[in-house]
Amino acid sequence: MALRVVGSGLGRTGTRSLKDALELLLGEPCYHMMECFPRPEHPARWTAAIQGERTDWDDLFDGFAATVDWPSAACWKELAEAYPDALVLHSERPADEWFRSADQTILETFKKPRDEWPTPGVDDWWDMAVAMFEDFTPDFLARDALMAAVEAWNADVRTSAPADRLLVWKTGDGWEPICAALDLPVPAEPFPHINTTEQFRKGAGLE
Repeated sequence: MALRVVGSGLGRTGTRSLKDALELLLGEPCYHMMECFPRPEHPARWTAAIQGERTDWDDLFDGFAATVDWPSAACWKELAEAYPDALVLHSERPADEWFRSADQTILETFKKPRDEWPTPGVDDWWDMAVAMFEDFTPDFLARDALMAAVEAWNADVRTSAPADRLLVWKTGDGWEPICAALDLPVPAEPFPHINTTEQFRKGAGLE
């Protein structure tokens, strides 16, 4: 099936909640970083895609109706072009809030000397994460550089995405803007709120 939603928002912008919300709305799976776990061949494919190699998107997203979060957000422009009818859903939060959350979650694994990092080509997951972050900003462990990259990313999406297909969504906006953009009714149940910093750290064994 063709993607109906292409997520351009970075991880830690409510993307795990958006995954569940979109699955409820569309009745089909939404691709998120967690979908790589049962698909061990995907991290290497994402590394190649992020590095500019030609990718069979229909095959990669077979069975999915939407995508949010990294690693797919790293290729949102290519995906928006490949699926011209898809909504570009851009989730964002203030850069300082984003950094506080990311620093305690997805950046934790990088907080060791570089000479202790896995050798390239040994760990597909590690290679994907490094490619993803270095594409975002080479200096991704420096607070100021990372926050500047967040601001630049958000600005680029706002100016690059087709205006008639772009929805900028912030945590707390809930169902209404998404349902309006997709022309779907608003569910009666509360909007999902999943994968808080505390939940992430507990699940990842960081506590």
